[in-house]
Amino acid sequence: MDIRPLTPAYAVSPQIEPSDLPAIKAAGYTTIIDNRPDGEIPPHLHAGAMKAAAEALGLRFVANPVVGGAMTMDNVAAQAAAIDVASGPILAYCASGNRSSVVWALANAGRLPADDLINLPARFGYQLEHLRAQIQSLAAAKG
Repeated sequence: MDIRPLTPAYAVSPQIEPSDLPAIKAAGYTTIIDNRPDGEIPPHLHAGAMKAAAEALGLRFVANPVVGGAMTMDNVAAQAAAIDVASGPILAYCASGNRSSVVWALANAGRLPADDLINLPARFGYQLEHLRAQIQSLAAAKG
């Protein structure tokens, strides 16, 4: 498990295992967001299995599968909704943490400065500069 905190309230990680969930809870995370489609992973890591394991520990679990290279605005809206209702820190995961970083940045367009949305993930090697125009456009649309 490799938790990478983008902010105190939102961290990303490569794929986690059910056995990681007690440590995630002990670290203070209250919500888990799965950004990895089931088709990419073995059955024991599918959203249903992860949800059952997370909820058994009292963690909130949200499945928002993001297909690599095919993220939709529905993904962005679902991530924003999950962030908005979280009762504490969030851990979002995918294969590497990149998709969880990208969907976070787009969900927070207009909430945080574009420079932060690009530079915070960059500390962990996630390069989001190519999204600057999209972040700015989404921020302007939110007004």
